[in-house]
Amino acid sequence: MTLLLSNADVEKALTYAHALRATEAILRELAEGRAINRPRSQTYMPVESKNHPGFRYRFKSQEGGGVGSGVWALRITSDMAGFSYTAGVKRRRILPAATGNRWCGLVMLFDLEKIEPVAIMPDGVIQKMRVAAMSAVGAKYLAPRQPRVLALFGSGWQAGAHLEALCGLYPFERVKVFSPNQEHCRDFCHTMSAKLDRPIEPAGSARAAVDGSDFIQAATAAWDPVFDGHWIEKGTYVASIGGSDGSNKRREIDDEIIRRADLYVVHAKDVAQQDKSPDIWDAAQNGVIAWEAIHEIQQLCAGKVQGRTRADQITLYNNNTGSGIQFAAVGGVVLERARALGLGRELPTEWFLESVSP
Repeated sequence: MTLLLSNADVEKALTYAHALRATEAILRELAEGRAINRPRSQTYMPVESKNHPGFRYRFKSQEGGGVGSGVWALRITSDMAGFSYTAGVKRRRILPAATGNRWCGLVMLFDLEKIEPVAIMPDGVIQKMRVAAMSAVGAKYLAPRQPRVLALFGSGWQAGAHLEALCGLYPFERVKVFSPNQEHCRDFCHTMSAKLDRPIEPAGSARAAVDGSDFIQAATAAWDPVFDGHWIEKGTYVASIGGSDGSNKRREIDDEIIRRADLYVVHAKDVAQQDKSPDIWDAAQNGVIAWEAIHEIQQLCAGKVQGRTRADQITLYNNNTGSGIQFAAVGGVVLERARALGLGRELPTEWFLESVSP
C-alpha cells in the first residue's frame, strides 16, 4: 500500500528533534558518497499571469535519497510566484492561486529496493520543518557553545519554525524578534511566548535586535539584507535562509558580514553557482571572499571541516537552498512514524504501477 498523508498527519508524526537527527545523518551520508542529491530546479513561464499581474507561473522540483532513509524523495511545487512590499521592504510572495485559495506542493517517496511509491504528502509542514532542521544542524557546529541572546529576523511561518527548533536546542536567556511589520511582529511574539512558555520580545528596529545578541537567525522572505554587517560583534553566530534563484536575487545578509566572517559555511555551492547567488557566488566573484574559503555543511557533519574553534570567531551559515536529500531524510521519518501511529490513508500501490516497461 502507498500511504497518503495530510499536513496534519505530518505534524503529528514529526518533531524537530527527529528532523534534526535525520538531516544530520543524511548530510554525513552525502559527504561519504552514500547519498545523492539533484540540485533544485526552478522554471518560470516567460510571460506574466493574466489573472495575477506581476506574477508568473513557476515549477520547482528537487530530489534525492540516502541509504539510511531507504527512500528516494521527489518534491515538486506548482507556484504563482512574484513579489510585494511590506512596510517598504521587498518580499517574495507565492500566491494561493489553486482552487479554494490554496497552494500546490507534493512530496513523493519511493522505496529504494522495491522501486514503488510508498508515500505521498503535501510539502507544506515538512518544508518548514526541514528548513528549520537544516538551520539547527548548522547551529550545532557553528554557534557559541552556550549562546545567551537570540535575535530572530522574521515573524512568519518559517520564523516560527526556527524559533521552535532553536529554543529546543538552547536555553536562551533572551529572545528578540524584529520584523518591519511591527503589529505582526508583536502578535507573533505573543503567540510564540504562549506556545514556548517563555518571554519572546519584539525589537523596535533591526539595530536593537542585533545589539547584544550572540546568535542571529534570519528567517524572512526579504529580497535585501535585513541588517548591517558592521553591527556584528566578535563571537557572534549569524545564519540566513535567504536563498535566491536564477531570476530572483534575494538575500538576507550583506557583503560586510561575509567579509568579516572567520568561517563561512553554506548548504550547497553548486546551487549557488548555478543560481549566481549574490551572497555566495557573486561575493566570491567580486573578491569579498575566496570561493575555496566557502565550505559546505556536509563537510562539517562528516568532520572534514572544523566548525567553531574559538569563542571570538564570527561564524556564518547560509542555508541557501532546499535539497531532495532533506525530504528523503525527514520524509523517511514521517513515513516510519506515521505507520507506527496509524496515520494517513492507504492507497493501492498498483494504481501507480504498470506492466509496460517505461
